[in-house]
Amino acid sequence: MGIDIFKNLLNESSKIVVFTGAGISTESGIPDFRSPSGMWTKNQPIEFKDFLSSEDIRIEFWKRKFDIDATISNAKPNSGHNAISKLNKIGKVYKVITQNIDNLHQNSGILSDDVIELHGNTTYAKCLDCEKRYELDLIKRLFESTNKPPYCEECKGIIKTATISFGQPMPKNEMLRAEEATLSCDLFFAIGSSLQVYPAASFPIIAKNNGANLVILNREATDLDKYADLVIHNEIGQFLSENLALFN
Repeated sequence: MGIDIFKNLLNESSKIVVFTGAGISTESGIPDFRSPSGMWTKNQPIEFKDFLSSEDIRIEFWKRKFDIDATISNAKPNSGHNAISKLNKIGKVYKVITQNIDNLHQNSGILSDDVIELHGNTTYAKCLDCEKRYELDLIKRLFESTNKPPYCEECKGIIKTATISFGQPMPKNEMLRAEEATLSCDLFFAIGSSLQVYPAASFPIIAKNNGANLVILNREATDLDKYADLVIHNEIGQFLSENLALFN
């Protein structure tokens, strides 16, 4: 019965917004930072204010970054990412709003303009002052040769991965784009998110209150399940690849 409802909801929708969390990328081998066994149980996250105020903390930040980089850089889009990409290509999925920083939606073939990254992107860096972009290969070579944190060659500002750290303001443009997409969709499809991190977790309720249908796909229950038109507890990649086949 649930599968029939799911397929009917997708068939009836013409402007779907997909919202993804860490659960879709764990199937690509990327660890969940927030889970009880996640990365942050081993290393406490570095606060943005501390990153700014201490060169020693910036050194620790870059050490951690390059320690985990092999895992992220070697990860490939899985069947869940690819299924969403197919729906995007045929015009069913309008935008993908993601809490993930791994670039896997873009790597699956979705145009960058169609991906709204609420927490940034860890596959490159940028100057916090002038926003000049830096590729990580260059930053890594500089860091390993000097054991010093990088500074911008243009303005001497602090360079950081293009991610949003604890205590760092959410990106205004991305939050605005995410709200606009949420208000324009007829189906909001939340995938692989615990829906506990705000303000991002408010988007499903905004969509629902605006008249959109709400579908939640996650391995475990979320606090927002009670608001959904359909809740699916299943393995994400397997479910999406099997049940989106009719749209290929």
